[in-house]
Amino acid sequence: MKLFKQAIVFVVLLGVAATACRNDKAEGEKSNLKTVKGLYSFGPEMKSFTLCEDGREYWVKDSVKNLELSYSNLGFEKPYEPVYVELEGYFAKSDTATVSPDFDSTLVVMKVLKISKEIPDGPCAQ
Repeated sequence: MKLFKQAIVFVVLLGVAATACRNDKAEGEKSNLKTVKGLYSFGPEMKSFTLCEDGREYWVKDSVKNLELSYSNLGFEKPYEPVYVELEGYFAKSDTATVSPDFDSTLVVMKVLKISKEIPDGPCAQ
């Protein structure tokens, strides 16, 4: 009976610890949110974001499933046409099992602020 009680206490503590870790991760992601501006390209094999300010390129994970839909609604005939975007998200290390080795970081999109075929003059104009 004593062993049974210890096992129950262990399982409860394990559950509490797992929940606390999950909440810490979510809080960490929220505190790392940034607003970024750049060019987004989407196609069957690649989703990339190029930061306007320094030209660094990132893989994109569309956590809200709104970015890909907004891109598709612009009606391009060919994939991979760049569009100007302003996004809210955070940067994370890329999963090498699912992401091309060319990208060491991934932009996880939490909110689409703006998407446009019109690329503004300045650092984003190519």
